Amino acid sequence: MQWVVFNLICVIGFLSAVSTAAGQALKVTVSYTGVGPTQLPVWVAKETGIFSRNGLDVQLIRAQAATSVMALLSGELNMIQGAAPAVVQSNLRGFGTVYVAAGYVGFEYWLMSQRDIKSAEQLKGGLLGVSGLTGASATATQLVLRKLGLVPGKDTSVIVIGGTPERLIALRTGKIQATLLNPPTTFVAQREGFNVLADLGTLPFQNNGVVTTRKFINDKPEVVRRYVKSQIEAVHLMKSERATGLKVLAKYMGGTSDQELLEKSYDASVTEHTFPAKQYPSQPGLKTVIDSLVADNPKAKEAKPDDFIDSQFIKELDDRGFIDNLKNKRS
Repeated sequence: MQWVVFNLICVIGFLSAVSTAAGQALKVTVSYTGVGPTQLPVWVAKETGIFSRNGLDVQLIRAQAATSVMALLSGELNMIQGAAPAVVQSNLRGFGTVYVAAGYVGFEYWLMSQRDIKSAEQLKGGLLGVSGLTGASATATQLVLRKLGLVPGKDTSVIVIGGTPERLIALRTGKIQATLLNPPTTFVAQREGFNVLADLGTLPFQNNGVVTTRKFINDKPEVVRRYVKSQIEAVHLMKSERATGLKVLAKYMGGTSDQELLEKSYDASVTEHTFPAKQYPSQPGLKTVIDSLVADNPKAKEAKPDDFIDSQFIKELDDRGFIDNLKNKRS
């Protein structure tokens, strides 16, 4: 009888220990680079408890793209939401940064110009405002100029202005002739009479997706697995529970009172084209970035999109039908 009691105590103790371990949330520190609809999955997963339900305790930090990549490489961050230019360049330098989930694929930028500039020809000799000389907006500026038939550095010049609010102010005050803007600022500028010279929305681009390092994947595969599952659930919620998504977006955009502007930005961004349900990182989008770097980085000539992707966690969920089941619940 004593042995039975002893064994029962051991079993209870073991189960209690397992339960405690299973109940401990895994801490993850994640950065996002701006305020706008492309950042929605990490906010939605945090605010609606998706991370918590998947056993993650996620701390969110806002930081610039270059700073985020440096912090990721140093181990201060575990994941970042980052656009491909900084990620690809880091990987080409041998740091092993890879996408584990797509996030937002595509450009959300419009090239907005002064009211009297209505064609590419009229933009010649003009000054364009950019947020920085590297990163997604810098790459997009080069691409949009080429799309308009203009030669960057010859037909136009650039000046570093700063973030989206600062660039809109520079446009309003006439300091610059044009700049790239994204929702909701694009709609604000349009209301004020500024012109849309080009829309980059049809160009494939790996924008703000989930990035980590191969080292972190090897060291903490379960953390990455749970995070990717959370990402997929957040993207699904964004599409199936619009009111909740709008509430989260409003909070992170400072509680904007312009509901029409908020809804317009949300609906333009949360589509299958921009946030695919299956969240495989975009190979065509990465190729766009690789091709843009070839002239300045010889290593880019030999690079392939797969070099910057680790889809194992998406594939696990896809193969077992998890993503399709979410979609079927929605329909």
